[in-house]
Amino acid sequence: MSKIASTRVAARIARHERVRSKVSGTTERPRLCVRRSLKHMIAQVIDDTTGVSIAQISSASAAVKEKAGSEATKTDISAIVGQLIAAAAIEKGIKSVVFDRGGYVYHGRVKAVAEAARTAGLEF
Repeated sequence: MSKIASTRVAARIARHERVRSKVSGTTERPRLCVRRSLKHMIAQVIDDTTGVSIAQISSASAAVKEKAGSEATKTDISAIVGQLIAAAAIEKGIKSVVFDRGGYVYHGRVKAVAEAARTAGLEF
């Protein structure tokens, strides 16, 4: 890993630690955590008091690939991830979450996940 890339990763981790010091999920209002890679988006609903992952969806899953089709952009796929994580959370009885952007800028694919989850019925 080059020095520039390692510095960028270290800066993101520091931002995430700052966010996590203020954002914590409870049983009533769990944390919606977003993870971004170059190819995929992962969204996870976590109860931090018990340390349990309540729901998880990835852009690599079959449900997302089936819904997206072959012409979808990464932003479109991220919106589908947001819709599916909201549906999974609501199915488990969760209506309100705390959003954890994971140290990423609230822009692009991270924003697409958040906006789609909001329109699908999650409150945050």
